[in-house]
Amino acid sequence: MSDLIYKDECYKLVGLCMEIHGELGRGLDEVVYKDAMVLELQEAGISYEREKKYEISYKGTILPHHYYADFVIWDKIIFEAKAVEKLTEAHVKQVLNYLAAAKLKLGLLVNFGSTALEWKRVVL
Repeated sequence: MSDLIYKDECYKLVGLCMEIHGELGRGLDEVVYKDAMVLELQEAGISYEREKKYEISYKGTILPHHYYADFVIWDKIIFEAKAVEKLTEAHVKQVLNYLAAAKLKLGLLVNFGSTALEWKRVVL
């Protein structure tokens, strides 16, 4: 059986998310958790880009609408934050679309809105 892709990196990120969820709890707007994630990433010295824009090409033409990933961490992991009651397949599909546009292999989908932190690894 093969090892999980970016296992140690995901472990670190989930730990940061647990810290945020433990401090802030649930019930806040998604943007608040993202702002807290920026502070945690900076404190940990982790490289990231927030709201990274990805263009979509159709038959050689760049379409007017784009994808914006919440974070791209270490230039290799899409990080998508939610603050909802429960993650759904639509959230997973969103991350898969971002991964395809970014040409990356792993997404981490995290929900701060449930009683306990909820997270999923999404592999393209």
